[in-house]
Parts: sequence; C-alpha cells; structure tokens
Amino acid sequence: YANMKVTMENSPEESEITMDDVRNLIKKKDNIEEQIKAYYEVLEDQQGVGMEDSLVDEEGYPRADVNLYQIRTARHSISCLQNDHKAIMVEIEEALHKLHASEKAKRQKDETESQEEAMEQQTAAPPPFARVDAVTQGSPASGAGLQVGDELIEFGSVTAGNFQNLQNIASVVQHSEGKPLRVVVIRKEQKAVMSLTPQRWSGRGLLGCNIVPIHR
Repeated sequence: YANMKVTMENSPEESEITMDDVRNLIKKKDNIEEQIKAYYEVLEDQQGVGMEDSLVDEEGYPRADVNLYQIRTARHSISCLQNDHKAIMVEIEEALHKLHASEKAKRQKDETESQEEAMEQQTAAPPPFARVDAVTQGSPASGAGLQVGDELIEFGSVTAGNFQNLQNIASVVQHSEGKPLRVVVIRKEQKAVMSLTPQRWSGRGLLGCNIVPIHR
C-alpha cells in the first residue's frame, strides 16, 4: 500500500500525451502527498517522534513510551512514498514537456499544411477549354511545339474564364498575325508554355493545327 509504484505505459500506441494524462498524474501526486501527511501524523501522535529521533532510551533500551512498530512502519512508508513522490514529479515534468512539444508540433504541422494548401490553390492550373486534335508538320503550330492531345488553358488573351467558342481563338489569331502569342497547355498533367506566331505558311490558315472545344 505504502510503496505504491507509479508508472506510465510508454508503448507506441500511447506515446501521445494528453492533458488528461497530466491530470491523472497530478491526482496520483496529491494522493501520495496525502499519504505522507497521514504517516507524519502517526509519528506526531507518538510523542512527536520524527524521522530521525532515537527509539532507545538513555540506557540503550527500546523506548517504552511509544509504539515502536507503528513508528518503524510509518518511517518506512514515508521513505518509500517520498521516493514515489520524486518519481512522479519527474513524470509530470516530462509529461508537460511532451504535451507542450506535441502541441507545438501539431501547430507547426497545421500551419505548414495550410500554407501548402494556399500554395496549391495559387499554382493549380485553370481548367482547359480546348484541345489540339491535329498538327501539320512544318506549320507555325508545329514549330512552336504544339502536339496532338495538348489541352489549352491559355491562348493569347483567351482563357477558360472568357472562352465561349472557337471564334474567340480565330479572332485572336487574325489580330495577331506576325505577333507571338503566349500559349499555355496541359500535357500529360504537366503545364507547358510556348510562343506561337500566327503567320502565312505553305498550308491552310495561319496556325496549321486543328483545335476543338472541351465541353465540361
């Protein structure tokens, strides 16, 4: 009863310290303190004998005015409980340290995740509005690096936000003859940026590619 050993299981599953764990440790500490106090009261009742007072009289005989068994039991119990008290104080300190570290790590993780999420939202590609389904060799489109299957997310001033039909692209092409256009495509889930200059060539049109709308 007196030599109550206080330990916390530290298996991997239970390594997460919670405030409840700390509260339970404090309860155990309070309980140990109550027991120490009770045993000191036992000593007080025995003629105020403390932890160090001699239990023999001047002639070297066991004192007859006190209950020696009770005193020895109380002293032994106090010694054991004081060791338990030291141990649990260390545990409480470690638990508080772990709790603080765990909360700090969680806070940093949450901050990192929210930053990453914000970055992803900023860098997430807009939805494509058209797809290249044919490119003629030797054409301006071919020279710019356009490939069949490329999905357009930007074609000059045309984006998913303002694209209505292929006439939008035709209009930009007509107004940009001889001028480089910024074209951004998604190719195999990667973003590719190129410069396409609509111009006369040996084939039809100013681009030499066929573009079809993507209906979502």
